[in-house]
Amino acid sequence: MRERLRNLPKYRVKGKVLGIKGAVIEAKLPKVHIGDFCTVNKTLEAEVVGFKEGKTLLMAYDDPCGITLGAEVEAKLSGLKFPVGDSLLGAVVDPFGRILNGKEFVPTDFVPLKPMPVNPLERDRIREPLDLGVRAINALLTVGKGQRLGIFAGAGVGKSTLLGMVARYTSADVNVVALIGERGREVKEFLEDCLGKEGLERSVVVVATSDMPPLAKIRAAHTAFAVAEYFSSRGKDVLLLFDSLTRFAMAQREIGLSIGEPPTSKGYTPSVFSGLARLIERAGNFLRGGSITGIFTVLVEGDEISQDPVADAAVSLLDGHIVLSREMANRRLFPAIDVLKSVSRLVHQLLPEDILKKQSLLFKLESIYRENQELIQLGLYKRGTSPLVDLSIFAHDRVEKFIQQGVETRVTLEESLRQFQNLIDSIIKEGERYGCGRHLLE
Repeated sequence: MRERLRNLPKYRVKGKVLGIKGAVIEAKLPKVHIGDFCTVNKTLEAEVVGFKEGKTLLMAYDDPCGITLGAEVEAKLSGLKFPVGDSLLGAVVDPFGRILNGKEFVPTDFVPLKPMPVNPLERDRIREPLDLGVRAINALLTVGKGQRLGIFAGAGVGKSTLLGMVARYTSADVNVVALIGERGREVKEFLEDCLGKEGLERSVVVVATSDMPPLAKIRAAHTAFAVAEYFSSRGKDVLLLFDSLTRFAMAQREIGLSIGEPPTSKGYTPSVFSGLARLIERAGNFLRGGSITGIFTVLVEGDEISQDPVADAAVSLLDGHIVLSREMANRRLFPAIDVLKSVSRLVHQLLPEDILKKQSLLFKLESIYRENQELIQLGLYKRGTSPLVDLSIFAHDRVEKFIQQGVETRVTLEESLRQFQNLIDSIIKEGERYGCGRHLLE
């Protein structure tokens, strides 16, 4: 890594290790800045994360085992950058740019890991839909180029599988996949089962496994965004798949608590929520050309968004959310998208009015079914009592079949909208039998 960064501006400030408390290394190191890159004992790579009582606080990118009091600390780089190039496509890299899958890569440029925020007036309006290859998302939760969307679910409900489908079938020019805090065995499973050879060829995968220190996981997140920004700056539409935002927040919490930040809700420190906002805001649609569409998975504690502070904060920062249903997953209905709890906030800018009306009809009928679901399932509802309830029963089974899609099946945006309109036409035709067909779209 140090060899790759040889062209960056260098300065040398030397100091000594004064103490180690948990994951934090205290050093006497004057005139350094937050985020500066350092080496301890010429072998251990670390980063400046804070200052306290005249001491510089460092966190290492690896296990500090073997570091002693008085060990030499040297600060070398400010404004750390990451090597990039078109030959990075198809590569699986760690947070430091080391190639993990043997892909040949020759860097042609360096990009900052933490650039200055984008001027909001340099962002373009999001008006063009992005084909994600998943029927339910394309037709009911349409995503635009440059939009930020969350996938919210508890453990084991299908977040990674849905991400893999999107990565494989999207029409985006480039995929950047960030696997933050994944179990080691899951990385190869994701690459082979979810992404596949076809998906990997136009992707860059950044991996920070669960056994890595929290600072390495934070760096992996910024690395993924830096790579996405490089391809976006070249006029490409980039799809950034980030799994998961929760593990990023947990890593940031661990760093914050280690350097003495006060805990707030469920132990999360204030820097967690400001860090989430800075990270998410790096995605968007840009006037200079190119876009970064971000899809972030969020692990929801107890399957309730309002009970988890990270999920609650993410909802307010993102441009929409897809909620996966454990009840649907238990019935083996995949992708287990709960269409009533999910929303794309930009759909009104992406689809014509006639399709929006048909979406509203579907959501209305599904809502009526949910309100009467218990009575229907217990056999207490008598057919013919309410035409709308009768129609909602008819529509519900067809909506669930519409949502279902095999992992090996791709459904384009055009095909998704065509199948959706056929679904609505069949519902309206059935509604005419109950005397309410004419008024459904009014």
